[in-house]
Amino acid sequence: MNDLNQLDKLEREFYLHDTLAVAKSCLGKILVHQTSEGILAGRIVETEAYLSDDPACHASRGKTKRNEVMFGEPGHAYVYFTYGFHYCINFVTQPGGVPEAVLIRALEPLEGIEIMKRNRNRERIHDLCSGPGKLTQALGIGAELNGEDLLGNRLYVLDDQTDIGDVIARPRIGIKLAAEELWRFYPTRYREWVSKK
Repeated sequence: MNDLNQLDKLEREFYLHDTLAVAKSCLGKILVHQTSEGILAGRIVETEAYLSDDPACHASRGKTKRNEVMFGEPGHAYVYFTYGFHYCINFVTQPGGVPEAVLIRALEPLEGIEIMKRNRNRERIHDLCSGPGKLTQALGIGAELNGEDLLGNRLYVLDDQTDIGDVIARPRIGIKLAAEELWRFYPTRYREWVSKK
């Protein structure tokens, strides 16, 4: 892998495309969190799309204090607390006022792995980021990063031009409404890193 410092961050325009396209385009990109302990980074290997007219989307019933970040500028992190014990991170897409986002479901750990192991209290590398709650715990992502600009210097996404190969579309996981939509994506060659039901 290239030195992270030599890679380009994704620009705002990346997040302005069709949300399903962004969900696929995020695959292979590198999510980076600059922390006081060091850089934590992983390759995005599984995503889910959530659209404004999608009954499973947090914003489908309108704007609330919880989901207001989704109505803002694209290229920001929408971080929310769920199931009473973990956080999930989404990338806001579409122009302001169109509340759509891409949930980051799994990463292949790349940098700061020992810190991730401590954060997760796990040793097996495949168990560090194989789920949306696991990866936020591993990378130390919490409520303080809700609304964070992904073009900034604390939480951002890099492109090292990795060829991820073929991408599979599957039903989304962990939802009851519109669960049949094939809006969860992952590359076949990274199957070992993705989340499990």
